[in-house]
Amino acid sequence: MSRAMTKTSMTLLALACLALSACGGKSESEGEGHAADTGHAATSSAGLPDGSIEAGKQLAATKGAATGQACVDCHGAEGNAPIDATYPRLGGQYADYIAHALQAYRDGKRAGSGTTDLMATQAKGLTDQQIADLAAYYGSVQGQLVDLKDAY
Repeated sequence: MSRAMTKTSMTLLALACLALSACGGKSESEGEGHAADTGHAATSSAGLPDGSIEAGKQLAATKGAATGQACVDCHGAEGNAPIDATYPRLGGQYADYIAHALQAYRDGKRAGSGTTDLMATQAKGLTDQQIADLAAYYGSVQGQLVDLKDAY
């Protein structure tokens, strides 16, 4: 009976260690989770390098070679003032969402309408680092997103 108990205890201990290691290993006080404080975003689920908020802010205002437009030309200052109601607000959006969306535009997986085709053209030349930087920047901005569940 004690041998079975030892196996069970060891299994539970191994599972507990695995669960704790999956939760990160660093506490917030060690710098994890404070992207805005350090100027860098947390690791992306999109498989991208860490993004730089400052580099993303500069890139958002830089005219793209493909269309001659910058992110702010359509999405407005800090991504919170789109020029058209059909253009999304980017400020305050989850960085991973922006990263995944930009990758899909760049890779031709998100297309088929005038707006998505425009974004595909705009994103085509972006590197993984630039996508990570833009995602970090827009994810760090105070958002003006609204919950649409009560809009109708």
